[in-house]
Amino acid sequence: MSHTPITVAYGDGIGPEIMEATLHIIQSAGAKLALEPIEIGEQVYLRGNPTGIEPSAWESLRRTKVFLKAPITTPQGGGFKSLNVTVRKALGLYANVRRSVSYHPFVATKHPSMDVVIVRENEEDLYAGIEHRQSQDVITCTKIISRPGSEKIVRYAFEYARLNNHKKVTCFTKDNIMKMTDGLFHKVFDEIGAHYPDIEKEHWIVDIGAAKLADTPEVFDVVVLPNLYGDILSDIAAQIAGSVGLAGSANIGTHAAMFEAIHGSAPRRAGQNIANPSGLFLASILMLLHIGQHEIAERAHNAWLCTIEEGIHTYDIFDQAHSKQKVGTREFALAVVDHLGKKPQSLKPVEYKKNSSEHHTVIPYIRTQEKKELIGVDVFVQYHGTLERLVLFLLRCDDAEDRMMLEMVDNRGMVVWPEKQSDIFHSDSFRARYKLPDGTPGTITHDDVIELLKRISFQSIEFLKIELLYNFDGKPGFTRGQGQ
Repeated sequence: MSHTPITVAYGDGIGPEIMEATLHIIQSAGAKLALEPIEIGEQVYLRGNPTGIEPSAWESLRRTKVFLKAPITTPQGGGFKSLNVTVRKALGLYANVRRSVSYHPFVATKHPSMDVVIVRENEEDLYAGIEHRQSQDVITCTKIISRPGSEKIVRYAFEYARLNNHKKVTCFTKDNIMKMTDGLFHKVFDEIGAHYPDIEKEHWIVDIGAAKLADTPEVFDVVVLPNLYGDILSDIAAQIAGSVGLAGSANIGTHAAMFEAIHGSAPRRAGQNIANPSGLFLASILMLLHIGQHEIAERAHNAWLCTIEEGIHTYDIFDQAHSKQKVGTREFALAVVDHLGKKPQSLKPVEYKKNSSEHHTVIPYIRTQEKKELIGVDVFVQYHGTLERLVLFLLRCDDAEDRMMLEMVDNRGMVVWPEKQSDIFHSDSFRARYKLPDGTPGTITHDDVIELLKRISFQSIEFLKIELLYNFDGKPGFTRGQGQ
């Protein structure tokens, strides 16, 4: 077998220690790897690079298309962007896969039969990082959910379930509140799920679903979620299974993949030979499966299970009831190597077949043609006077032909005119909705919007941003204000 080139980042904090331990185990197990080390993270940030990664590192990543990455430290403040998010988006790593398994009774857990896979959308949602300070009082963050992004991740979840013999896929959203963004994700789940009659499907509202996951995780199998919910709940799932330190993560794209532990760089633990390398090690198992080295992945993983089963534990999972020996990072790695060729007796041995790698074809997105009509605009304005005076000024800006009229004014999403709410606190950022009255035929133009903004400016009102209001095939592409 030829050696597979992979890009390796040793990271910051405990990163170098757990990477050395991980590589020692899998190479001792026979992994055929050609390592290309790169420098990323804290030192690159501090050299003045706001992305934390140099051009030469990108060259390696785009060449190998496989990235084994230890945790990094992002300096506080200074506008530094998340390197993880940057790499995921730059390489198109749209699927984040985290499996949370309990190792009862050898690792303490309240859920001895837990085995849940979280499949998280990895490129969109609030993690697009589009934030603006609109006014003295208000900062906004744009939530992006797209149909093609949702289709890719939902199809991946069902394909993963079918390929790995899972029986059920569950979708979590908050579409009782975010009816358009989360509503689209839920709709896509229902549409794609219909093509998998062999797999059970269900949907939960994310808050009660999260409560159920924390309380009774054994009722779930594969869970697919938008980015933010998936990030939070995959950490929760890992912790209640036994420890965040035991969880590995795969970030899968059409042409590249990144593998990492889900925990941070823990700089306070660095250089002490106490960190648990298991999260990164289990990520490396996912990497070996991805590059087709299944027998080696199976051999290394079973050796790790034997080590856990024998009670040879690092400090973070050491428990007098079931642990027999507390060891450091290097010693744990040596113990796993000593167990190569063995299989666990109490824990279930793993068995990896060729079809368990994560190569999925992304079906090309087909965009349907919808009739798109501009019928109004939401204008966000800053105002420090009374609401009554603001409304008076805004009413003066109505279209002279009674076409684009002021329909409502809200503050932080709650309508304050014409449905007046006397006891609601107002920030200094208001939204004024101007649109064609319901039932009025026709459309407006961008020139109409520009003329409206001129009239608003003439009233000495500062407008902050706009959102155009469209109908798609006659259906509103926007939501009503709360209370409207």
